[in-house]
Amino acid sequence: MIWRLFSLVKIEHTLFALPLALTGSILAARGMPSLRILGLAALAFAGARTAAMAFNRLADRHLDALNPRTAEREIPSGQIKLYQAWALIVVAVAIYFLAALALNWVCFWLSPVALAILFAYSYSKRFTWLCHFFLGLCLGLAPVAGWLAVTGRVESTPVVLGIGVLFWVAGFDVIYACQDLEFDRRAKLYSMPAWLGTRAALRLAGLAHIAAICLFVLAGRLAGLNWPFYLLSLVTCGLLYWEHKLLHPDDLSRLDLAFFNVNSMVSFSLLLAVWFGLP
Repeated sequence: MIWRLFSLVKIEHTLFALPLALTGSILAARGMPSLRILGLAALAFAGARTAAMAFNRLADRHLDALNPRTAEREIPSGQIKLYQAWALIVVAVAIYFLAALALNWVCFWLSPVALAILFAYSYSKRFTWLCHFFLGLCLGLAPVAGWLAVTGRVESTPVVLGIGVLFWVAGFDVIYACQDLEFDRRAKLYSMPAWLGTRAALRLAGLAHIAAICLFVLAGRLAGLNWPFYLLSLVTCGLLYWEHKLLHPDDLSRLDLAFFNVNSMVSFSLLLAVWFGLP
């Protein structure tokens, strides 16, 4: 059962997101934060992400059952019962709030706002083409939250970094949505590929990734990072370029490689660039 719950919330996707929160914490501390802050921030992050993913699976269970690509997911296939998913959400939310409270009062008072944004994303595809950017906002909160865990203050550097993450995530979510283009059109769901077609959607994803790189560099400048940050940012840029070279509007067979492998490396490359760029 534990492994099924892990599968439900795609625990492996934490590779995308946890380094982003750590990047915000390292920037705020100008080095490695204390183990206490790191542990509590990781716990809060894991709780929020687990609750959001489980809620998303619950909200989408009827749609997932109709989509051949997702029909075998844990809830529509009956491997996980509704009460089990709800129990997971309750436990995860409790862990999230307690960890936020243990960090500082600012984190605690803002934690319901962040959770509301995470839960709202699950319904965004039903009413707006900007659903990909809504997901980007969810992950863009990670470096801001990491910064808040250390300082208890919102400042321009983590916000710019978070907006960069927003564009990066929106870009790769547009790419990922290309595989569901026909289903989204039949189900009258909103997605950029369903609206624009695969070719134009991939171009939009490319523009979003260019914006992300520019914002990452701007965040580094605001943080006063040294030349290794800019040198290693070329690795991040190269990974995003590789992601787009793996795909073609008429051939999405390597989409999983582009989505899972490359994007997990992007978040780590950004973390390393910030670490080695610290004065």
